[in-house]
Parts: sequence; C-alpha cells; structure tokens
Amino acid sequence: MTLPSTRTRFLFFTGKGGVGKTSLSCATGLALAQAGKSVLIVSTDPASNLDEVLGTGLNQTPTAIAGAPGLFALNIDPEAAAHTYRERMVGPYRGILPAAAIQSMEEQFSGACTVEIAAFDEFSKLLGDPGATAEFDHVIFDTAPTGHTLRLLTLPSAWDEFISSSTGGASCLGPLAGLEKQKTLYAATVERLSSAEETTVVLVARADAASLREADRTRAELADLGIRNQTLVVNGLFPDAASGDAIATAMAQRAAEALANMPAGLAGLSQSRIPFLPRGTVGLAALREMAHPEIVASPTSHEMPATSLPPGLSALVEDMASAGHGVIMTMGKGGVGKTTVAAAIAVALAKKGHHVVLSTTDPAAHIAATLDGIVPGLTVKRIDPSQEVQLYTEEVLAKAGQQLDAGGRAMLEEDLRSPCTEEIAVFRAFARTVDEGKNGFVVLDTAPTGHTILLLDAAEAYHREVMRTQGDMPESVRELLPRLRDPGYTRVVIVTLPEATPVHEAERLDKDLVRAGIKPYAWVINQSLLASGTTHPVLCQRGGYEVPFIRRVADSLAPECALIPWLAESPVGVTGLEHLVTQQPCIEAHSSSLG
Repeated sequence: MTLPSTRTRFLFFTGKGGVGKTSLSCATGLALAQAGKSVLIVSTDPASNLDEVLGTGLNQTPTAIAGAPGLFALNIDPEAAAHTYRERMVGPYRGILPAAAIQSMEEQFSGACTVEIAAFDEFSKLLGDPGATAEFDHVIFDTAPTGHTLRLLTLPSAWDEFISSSTGGASCLGPLAGLEKQKTLYAATVERLSSAEETTVVLVARADAASLREADRTRAELADLGIRNQTLVVNGLFPDAASGDAIATAMAQRAAEALANMPAGLAGLSQSRIPFLPRGTVGLAALREMAHPEIVASPTSHEMPATSLPPGLSALVEDMASAGHGVIMTMGKGGVGKTTVAAAIAVALAKKGHHVVLSTTDPAAHIAATLDGIVPGLTVKRIDPSQEVQLYTEEVLAKAGQQLDAGGRAMLEEDLRSPCTEEIAVFRAFARTVDEGKNGFVVLDTAPTGHTILLLDAAEAYHREVMRTQGDMPESVRELLPRLRDPGYTRVVIVTLPEATPVHEAERLDKDLVRAGIKPYAWVINQSLLASGTTHPVLCQRGGYEVPFIRRVADSLAPECALIPWLAESPVGVTGLEHLVTQQPCIEAHSSSLG
C-alpha cells in the first residue's frame, strides 16, 4: 500500500468528486518534499479546498507551506482569473472607445464561458510554458471532478478547430478574442499532457463499483485524447479482519467485490492502494499518515461518543410531498451522494402517488446506475450536452439563419461551433426542466458545487446571447431565476458528509446561494458511521471524528436537517433507495432528539 509512482516531473490527479484527489495529491507532494525535492501543487478545481488540507492560506502565486520545507502550492481561482483575463482584453480600449462600447465589451466577458477559458489559460501557462515552473522538481495538479476536468482537457483541440475553421474572423462572444495568440501555448500544453516521459495521470477511485466505473470512463476518454500515461490509486480501502461487525463486514465485502469486478481496462493499469484512515486527511500530520499508514496506531475502543442525532430523511420527504409540486435540487461537493439522495427522494415522492421527473445537469451523471427499477409515476431524464447542442444549433439556425445572407449565416455557424454553445444549450435545458415543476415534482441531481454556481450565474450572459441570436427569450428562461428564488417552488437540499472538507464546502455553497437570493431548504448529512450502529474500533474512531461536523450542521447551519446512516445494504435499486428514506439513525448510546 503505497503512494503512486513519482517518476515524471508532472503528476495529474483526476477522478470522480470526493474520492480523495486533493488529499492524495498533497500527501504525494509532502512525501516528495520530505525526500528533498522542490514541489508545487496546483489546484484547477473551481471548488478547491487545497488551502484547508495543507493548513496554509493560498492565492494564485506559489506559496510556501508552513511546516513543510520545499513544498509550495497555489490555487487557480477561476473568478480571479476571469477578472484578469477580462481586464487584459478590455483594458487597452479604455479611454479610446466610447463608454457604451466599453460597457458592451465588459458584458461580453461576463459569462461562465469566460471563467472557463480564463482558468484554462492559467492552467496552460503552468503546464505549457517551461519557464513558469522551472524552479520546481515536480509540479502536481489537483484537478476538478471528472466531467469538468475532461472538458478542460478537450478545450485546446476544440478551440483550435474553431479558430482554424474561421474564415471571416471569430464572431463568437468576446471570450474568443484572446485565443488566437495562445494557440502555441495550448498546443504545448496538450503535448506535455500526452508525454509519458514528462507527465503521469493518476486516476483516483474508491473501492466501489460506481467510482471504478467512472475511473474507467475517464481512462478511456483520456486515452482517446492521446493521454495514455496513466496509473490507478484505490483510496480508502477498508480490510475487515473477520470482526463480526455487520457494517465493517459490509464495507470490506463491497470493496472486495468492486475490486474483483474492476473493468478490464482499469485493471490493466499499474496500481497503488491506500488504506482507510480512521481520522480525516486535513493537515500535515494526517497527510504523513496517508503516506505512511504503518505509523497509525490501532484504535481499541468499541464505543461511539454520546451525542444527539438529527432524524432520518422520511420527515423531510413528507414535508416536500405536502407542497404537491415544485423543484427539489440536491447540491453539494462532488462525491457526497447527491445522486443517491436525489433518486431516493424521487422514488419516495412517486410512491406517494405524485408525478415525478428525476433529472441531472451533472456531466458525470450516473443516475441510471443508481435506479435500476421501474416506479409508476417516475420518469428519469438526463440533460445530455451533445444532444442539447444539436437541438440548440438547429433552432438558432432555423430562426436566425434564414434571415441572413450566405456570409452572415457562415459567421453564425462559426459561433455555434464554439465550445461556448454547450454552456448555453445546457443552461437552456436546465431552465426547461425546472419549468416542468409547475405540474408535478422535478428532482434535479445537480453538478458539483463550482460548476453549478457557474451554471446559475450564466443567466444574464445567456439572456444576452439569446437576444443576439434569436431576438426573443423562452418563457422557461425568463421565469428561471424567480422560480429558483421562490421557496414555495424550489427547495434546495444541500448534501454533505460528516467530515471537515464536505461541511466547509457546503457552508460556502450555502453562502453563495443566499447571495444569489436562493435560501436553502434543508441539509442532509449522508453516510454517517456514527449513526450506523457499528462497534468496530476503527469505525468507532472515525465515528467520533464526525461529531463536531454533525453538531455544526444540525445546530448552526441547517434550517432543517436529516441524517442518513452508513448502511450495510448498498442503497442501489428501488428497494435500497426506499430503505435510505425510511432508515432512522441508530440511537444506541445517543439521544434521539436535538437540543
């Protein structure tokens, strides 16, 4: 059980949200620094918690990590990068063009597309420009969750294709204006990612079927991009030594079955395995334990600490059902169980006789794998980006294209080949799905936090784009933000785990939503070992670690709170999802009510 190989100068950690990419990238960087290397860790995640894990405040320049000589880190802040990128494009024209023209340019650079381009621009400087990181022996990239990462990696070829095919000058929205100059840098970035001598891509997964499926999908899609220099790390592996404890046995059996049935392509990669650690992986001491698990003392206590626990999910579902219709959105950091909670709520509402649509805006969605049965009244949908782009393109060309001459139509087609179009098309589908909440329930399993906020913030940029290409705005889009801000129509359920990083991330999400005029309805704490009834010493120690996070959510953060225990029966399929709703937290040695 070891950290991944560090043979190459660049290490690129990727995988499904919540699998431990940040902790592993930091533990690897710390181990290299302790071996005398100079190391830079970079986060490209819009919802980064790199500074929290390392215990040092970070910005967009390399910062020395306190207590770890030779280790440095930085965050690529997408919003700050967008501001810098926007000013670089608009600044030279201030004082030259009229104020109205400057305002129009700033509006063009205000959308989510600019944020993504700017973040990639910063990423490319670090990976594609040899001089940018010349003083470091190793550069480690802690990346965003899988869907966003793959989009990031495919941008260079997408932009290159768009620019190369442009014959009349790029007519897309403002963000495209600065890309032509960067073509050489982007090409160098892709070349370095593909070089097995320079870069290793570390696929991080948990020992469960969904996580390994996602890692294999990532492996295949990266290979299609020419990035085949990959290795696998299975994180959090729990080896039960025949303890007789039901939860420990189920955890070990699930892991063993998942590893035994690992997809062949993934099984063919070189592998490292990291054991389950009974306490969190925040701070240098915990990262050293991850790198050297043999130094971790074995716990002996079979008792959980006493604390009051929130109730299960059933009371929240009853309250939701009483409204009769509307939108329920599960939101939170990747990997906390949003998909499972959304599917469980949808099944429970449908079982009560309601018409329910279960849908996702997550590019790495796996609802179909979670729900493997048929429930009367329940319709499962997925907002498919490629399909939405095709529909949007056809509609724009039909409405606006027929009014244009050949040259004008060619320029419009150039616009629609831009990657910006996908953001617009998906946002449009999101609004259309929310509109269905008028006549029944819509349960939306949304994308990880950073992507979701960017999606919601795209409203004004989308409005301007629709007006430019179509001259009108669909009713569903016009009504979207008012509906999201109406607590009688939309209920936002924040899902978290009883751990430091997911709770802190959820707290930041809560504040972002409130600033946007969207007040969360409830919080759900998922997969609690404290509430599971286990008496296994390692799991009891981990359960004790959960207490302050459960208390903070239940006592201070959540207007309403539900807690879901870690279940011995995997919550997959209709029966498993029903059990997720009806299961109450184990209250042995605990008080059953909050107060």
